[in-house]
Amino acid sequence: MAKDHPILTYSVKPPKGEAQVWLTAMGLAIGIVMVVGLLGLILKRGTDVFWPKRVVEIQLKEGGSLLGEIVLRQKNLKTGREEWLVHSGNKSKDDPGSAYRYVDTGEVTGTTEPAGVMKAKRMEYGDALFYPVNLTARDGASLRVSDAGFNEKLKALMKTGESERRQVEKLEKVEIGRINQKIQDLDNKIKVNPASAESLTAEKASLQAEYEKLAAQARGLHEALGKDILRCRLVGGEERDQAIGELIRIYEPNKLGFWSRLRTAISQFWDFLSEDPREANTEGGIFPAIFGTFVMTILMSAVVTPLGVIAAIYLREYARQGLLVQVVRISVNNLAGVPSIVFGVFGLGFFVYTIGSHVDEWFFSDALPTPTFGTGGILWASLTLALLTLPVVIVATEEALAAVPRGVREAALACGASKWQTIQRVVLPASAPGVLTGVILAMARGAGEVAPLMLVGVVKLAPALPLDTQAPFIHAERKFMHLGFHIFDVGFQSPDSLAAQPMVYATTLLLITLVVIMNLAAILLRNKLRKKYAAGTF
Repeated sequence: MAKDHPILTYSVKPPKGEAQVWLTAMGLAIGIVMVVGLLGLILKRGTDVFWPKRVVEIQLKEGGSLLGEIVLRQKNLKTGREEWLVHSGNKSKDDPGSAYRYVDTGEVTGTTEPAGVMKAKRMEYGDALFYPVNLTARDGASLRVSDAGFNEKLKALMKTGESERRQVEKLEKVEIGRINQKIQDLDNKIKVNPASAESLTAEKASLQAEYEKLAAQARGLHEALGKDILRCRLVGGEERDQAIGELIRIYEPNKLGFWSRLRTAISQFWDFLSEDPREANTEGGIFPAIFGTFVMTILMSAVVTPLGVIAAIYLREYARQGLLVQVVRISVNNLAGVPSIVFGVFGLGFFVYTIGSHVDEWFFSDALPTPTFGTGGILWASLTLALLTLPVVIVATEEALAAVPRGVREAALACGASKWQTIQRVVLPASAPGVLTGVILAMARGAGEVAPLMLVGVVKLAPALPLDTQAPFIHAERKFMHLGFHIFDVGFQSPDSLAAQPMVYATTLLLITLVVIMNLAAILLRNKLRKKYAAGTF
């Protein structure tokens, strides 16, 4: 008879730390979901600004109608019903109220999408939604909306108006600006050397006469912009006259197909990228802010990279490791945690009030008491952010230098190279990917900082760019616009918060895109260097 064998059982205990691993994974997953959700929200709201929406005519129980675009649908927590945020536009000098209105669906009796409605983007007072009635050209020609050739004539008059606006912009920003600068220089020369006043007065009078001639030409063009008139009918029956020269774009949104909407969205996005702001920064484009952010970030990187690399080389390769070097490293690490506004105060006191004031005394004394470099500007803003991001570059560079194998250094020294030649030709190239990692982190932080910039040079609206065609072409003393400050200004300082919301999302999307593009360029360069020196780093 066979014997029964006992069944052996084993108890398997889960490895230590498995719960912590799952908690870490869960935290990472939550973080990724939050980041993706935030980016998704910004992407949707940011791109939705440019996509042409259908215009609806809403009939209300109280009587009358409302013509507008439904930009948001949400539930009213008090009534439990859905409510719409409707963009009705049509602000004017006599009616400068908000272009947005909340409508409770309980007060709506019906909606239609009229085919004949037009939407116009204007130089002032935002968008307009109306039914066209007729147009009257400056040459006396008059066409009703039902006449053949109405749309073609309207487009031709808009092109004429666009050409005249560009002429006005060139006269005011280039020609008149150049003469004003020359007159200011002459005034400074007369103030410094009164004995030369008699010889310079004639030259100033000639410039003043040229100024008056250009100013009269600009006034004439401004008057011409108001001579072509489009008669419009609002939904309530009221009729208004709109100067065609003040129209930027006009289209019939309810007649557009998908591809027409896509072309219109791309065109509006390009206008957003290339135009200057209007209407307290709630309309128009943000080109000056893009340009200012890009130039400031490049200047900051050009300053912080050599300073950070030199400091890291000294601390890692030349300084005797001891208590003093440890204190310096601790100080550098602590600087990375200092609030950015503190750097802004330091930049204001040291760069602007100290160095800038001395520069004005030495080189621009003829312009005093008007400061040139003794006030905020893009140069001081770049230097301030360079100090802010310097610890990041130092720490990253030190780690990259430490990662270079000791055998590589000894081989170079054994071949007769000096210590500096070894660092210059072997160690630095091999650590370049790590150095670029620090620069990438510095660019990402510097491009998004706002608080210190508010003290050292950023403004709500900059009339001139830091780079232009006027000598000396690079104007490091000029104030500038910044995308981060633009978001703050539009979101929290705008008189019409509802009108500002689309601009906030669109500008935020653009700031993220700009930072990603600059970082991708640095990452591609880092990967290229990493492949090139891969053999020397292992």
